[in-house]
Amino acid sequence: MSRKKNEFFEWMKALGVAVLLAVVIRTFFFAPIVVDGVSMMPTLQDQDRMIVNKIGTKLGEIKRFDIVVFHATEEKDYIKRVIGLPGDHIEYKDDTLYINGKKYEEPYLEKYKQNGVDGPLTEPFKLEDIIGRSTVPEGELFVMGDNRRYSKDSRHIGTIPIESVMGKTNFVYWPLSEFGVVK
Repeated sequence: MSRKKNEFFEWMKALGVAVLLAVVIRTFFFAPIVVDGVSMMPTLQDQDRMIVNKIGTKLGEIKRFDIVVFHATEEKDYIKRVIGLPGDHIEYKDDTLYINGKKYEEPYLEKYKQNGVDGPLTEPFKLEDIIGRSTVPEGELFVMGDNRRYSKDSRHIGTIPIESVMGKTNFVYWPLSEFGVVK
């Protein structure tokens, strides 16, 4: 009888360690997310399943053009691309991105631009027209969706606090046809 009891406790201990390990990994390191909506098309599709890397979300580790997940509201998380870092001046004119006066290519938008969209993909703007400041404030990011015509992003909600960033993501695991790293 005591042998069965010991075996039961060993199984319970192993199960408890597994559950604890899963909670720690999901809380501090990685978490699954589901893309909800079309704001990141063509890079990400509605209902793509991705892994969020919670490691390396401090300011020095977030780079321009990273795809990040952040808490937009208490109920809603957004997934967007980092366009501006603290101190950056952002401007769009003639469907071209300028950061601190330097022109930047956005290869992730080429698919939309090649489809011959009617009018600009990204309406012209200057950062000061949106947030009333000429540069992205310290501790904040300027983010945009890749589907510029249908994205609620920093053009609408303003810059986002870096503390609201849950993590970076660039790996789709479902559907299998989209499996892999996105840029």
